[in-house]
Amino acid sequence: MTGLGTLINAAAILAGGILGLTFGKFMKPRYQETLTMACGVSVIFLGIAGAMEKMMTVTAEGLVSGGTMMIIGSFVLGSLLGEWMNIEQHLEKFGGWLKRKTGSSRDHQFVDGFVTASLTVCIGAMAVVGAIQDGIYGDYSILLAKAALDFIIILVMSASMGKGCLFSAVPVGLFQGAVTLLARLIEPFMTEAALNNLSLTGSMLIFCVGVNLLWGKKVKVANMLPALLVAVIWAVCREYPL
Repeated sequence: MTGLGTLINAAAILAGGILGLTFGKFMKPRYQETLTMACGVSVIFLGIAGAMEKMMTVTAEGLVSGGTMMIIGSFVLGSLLGEWMNIEQHLEKFGGWLKRKTGSSRDHQFVDGFVTASLTVCIGAMAVVGAIQDGIYGDYSILLAKAALDFIIILVMSASMGKGCLFSAVPVGLFQGAVTLLARLIEPFMTEAALNNLSLTGSMLIFCVGVNLLWGKKVKVANMLPALLVAVIWAVCREYPL
């Protein structure tokens, strides 16, 4: 069944969120704060590890780094585009709408939890590659692995940041569902270089999510999301020059 992987992924997020909320009710505020800090540190190092894996290459001469110009170009152009579109504000408005509709007006962490969790589980190559494989071949093995990871991430986040994290299932369903439906159109552009660029920029964005978890909203991560698209276009243009 096409799209089953995304349904399983969304269900895993909901299950993790419900379980996390249950645990969170029995936790004192100081434990919730500590858990948020632990999430932040974990997410930061997940981002660093993913970025270093794609940037560093082992050669006979030692470690060689690459992709510097692609990173600068993708983030500068992508951030300008995202700021113009004001993606962060739209995402927060959607979170506010969900907050009102779910009767969570007293939950002051709802919007922050929703935005942070949504960015954490939507960014990355697994979401794109997994959705493409599901759409073309009906193979949802990558999304199944992602669902297991997202279950743990959302469980921990919702225990410390509240109900908003649970609703990250909505953007995951919309984003991965759209990629699955458009899989045959997207697949030709997902070359090895494009996937490497996507993974690298995605890991750097995940690092920024971790920074916001630890030190408050210092980076408008959602406004940087177009950097992912620019990174893919960068790879395609280099492989198929005009």
